[in-house]
Amino acid sequence: MRTLYCGQLNESHIDQEVTLAGWAHRRRDHGGVIFIDLRDREGICQVVFDPDLPDVFATAESVRNEFVLQIRGRVRARPEGTTNPELPTGMVEVLGKELVILNKSETPPFMLDIEDHEVGEEHRLKYRYVDLRRPQMLQRMKFRSEMTRALRNYLDERGFLDIETPMLTKATPEGARDYLVPSRTHQGSFFALPQSPQIFKQLLMVSGMDRYYQIVRCFRDEDLRADRQPEFTQIDIETSFLDEEEIMTLMEGMIREMFAKVLEEQLPNPFPRMPYAEAMQRYGSDKPDLRIPLELIEVADLMKDVEFKVFSGPANDAGSRVTALRVPQGGKISRKEIDDYTKYVGIYGAKGLAYIKVNEMAKGIEGLQSPIIKFLPDEVVMNIMQRVGAEDGDIVFFGADKAKVVNEALGALRVKLGHDLGMVEHGWRPLWVVDFPMFEWDEKSNRWTSLHHPFTSPAEADLDKLESDPGNCLSRAYDMVLNGTEIGGGSMRIYREAVQEKVFRALGISDEEARDKFGFLLDALKYGCPPHGGLAFGLDRLVMLMTGAQSIRDVMAFPKTQTAACLLTDAPSQVNPAQLVELGVRVAKPVKEEKKG
Repeated sequence: MRTLYCGQLNESHIDQEVTLAGWAHRRRDHGGVIFIDLRDREGICQVVFDPDLPDVFATAESVRNEFVLQIRGRVRARPEGTTNPELPTGMVEVLGKELVILNKSETPPFMLDIEDHEVGEEHRLKYRYVDLRRPQMLQRMKFRSEMTRALRNYLDERGFLDIETPMLTKATPEGARDYLVPSRTHQGSFFALPQSPQIFKQLLMVSGMDRYYQIVRCFRDEDLRADRQPEFTQIDIETSFLDEEEIMTLMEGMIREMFAKVLEEQLPNPFPRMPYAEAMQRYGSDKPDLRIPLELIEVADLMKDVEFKVFSGPANDAGSRVTALRVPQGGKISRKEIDDYTKYVGIYGAKGLAYIKVNEMAKGIEGLQSPIIKFLPDEVVMNIMQRVGAEDGDIVFFGADKAKVVNEALGALRVKLGHDLGMVEHGWRPLWVVDFPMFEWDEKSNRWTSLHHPFTSPAEADLDKLESDPGNCLSRAYDMVLNGTEIGGGSMRIYREAVQEKVFRALGISDEEARDKFGFLLDALKYGCPPHGGLAFGLDRLVMLMTGAQSIRDVMAFPKTQTAACLLTDAPSQVNPAQLVELGVRVAKPVKEEKKG
């Protein structure tokens, strides 16, 4: 039905007969001549219809936007003064000799030359098949395909096997909520859709596959935001007989090569590394954006003896922090903007946002402006200014609270200020974050939970204190961060049954529950499990970063909304009652609250 794509047309085809097929992007009538811009996946070319062929000309007159057309014609150079150097096909056009309307189209729900923000996202998702025709969306889909091809080639060349793992598996007690699938043949029992192929890829290492990868769909029933979806794609990788140094070197080589091939960007070699504790101390985040030159500076030691309890309380509490965030030339920030930033950090639990504006350091305390100065000794204030390196025109913000609150609030404020004040450096800043804690304390459930997952190997030096001192155990985990976004995370895995049982006990998972949930894994560890490790990259998140999209929804073909619904297919939906009976499932209606009189 065609001899080449529209976007492939160029001067080498002049005087050739070609057959093209695609969509009418635009039709223009110019003084008795009709121009149709024909569009397909590879681009747009201009087709000209003269009235010399009355039947063909009449058909061309009836064409409207998004009609599906087949055109046969002769390629010729565009007349002088009508070329378009911005188009790859802009030096040539096709003189149309035959025109077939393969299918008509109703008026599209929106124009195809719009930007993402020019039409409501819900409208775009409802008519996703039209939205995907837009050049911007099409380029993202092609870019995603180029990326996966580059990643596959890298892994294939290094001996990795592409192996599929089950979509119907067993529910696990750790991580996010599972999507459950009722079983018809085992009524009352349920499969779970995989949150990741974690256990199966470890079993593949026990099986001797040595190097595995999979570009795999994963499912998590969790609250959504811009970089999360109920179903998403991972580049899942596992290897045997490599330690973390070798795995990290191999994986950053993959990302470096992919950036070079797809974006023609050179990333540093090697990627810098930073311990988790340092990242939290300096940036309040385990995924710091190194393009922003702002850092948190500890000042708790200077605040311990002040009478102002807002600062002295946290300064004397081992589980709290008192930090300062100096913003160079931030003194221009208005009081209204400070109030807005105060509301912003309140989202993260901060009770307020203290600040000091530096008008003139040479005047000492008289050169500073702040509502809190009167509550602090002059010597303390000046020592703080000296420690943070304050200069005229700066503003210094403070955080004083539980460490988690300060880290989240000032860490987020640091990023927001960087963007608001144009302080974000251009380019790509990759980073490995290493030496993660093995566990974190969950206040709600009053127990230790895995910072990564329960199959992460503890550091060899901490094996003996897994149960006696879990809070001070480090893991052999590593995350790859790019411009403030975690794009991949992994670890060395536990490959000895006794260690895995110790970790389960530290997590409050009883031997009985461990046997019930993970018995097959514990059994596998008995049969010659090799040392192994791996990681998984979030493909959607990586494509979003590399294309500059604002949401992973803009780099997925058919995403869900913020409420995990598909506007295109109207899913989720109710099912035939007969299907529920066959599955042995009864739907409980939501309980309505009684109105109070």
